[in-house]
Amino acid sequence: MNRVILVGRLTRDPLLKKTQSGTSIVSFTIAVSRRIAGQGQQADFISCVAWNKTAELMTQYLNKGAMIGIEGRIQSRSYDDASGRRVYVTEVVAETVQFLDSNRGGNANANRNANTFSQEPPAYDNNNAGYAADSAAPAEDFASDFASSDTLDIASDDLPF
Repeated sequence: MNRVILVGRLTRDPLLKKTQSGTSIVSFTIAVSRRIAGQGQQADFISCVAWNKTAELMTQYLNKGAMIGIEGRIQSRSYDDASGRRVYVTEVVAETVQFLDSNRGGNANANRNANTFSQEPPAYDNNNAGYAADSAAPAEDFASDFASSDTLDIASDDLPF
């Protein structure tokens, strides 16, 4: 089973990019706190990626420092960089992203009910030295994800770390 659930803060504003086939992608890093006995807290910086509508909505509604929760899977991949060296990358592919800061300023307040969004990521294509769009993925209406009146209001004091 390959499932990951993380809660942390964005280390920078999400930056939307497009693949050659036009698929939206956002790479981001979240700082996740962990306790170390006798030493207090330390942060782990976890590399993540989100695709399609999830990537677009993250770019629209989230900023540096935003508390988010993600659920997804760990993925390892490799590619050849410009100098011809093999580069190995391990990252979390975010399948579900939740806003956990309900009272932050900026775009996050534009729609307080829009606190969860998700979509299946495209298939990984080893021949494309990275990602390839899954042209067979069904187009979904994500408006229903935002129709819920459930909001999650968590203060940083409520978190166990």
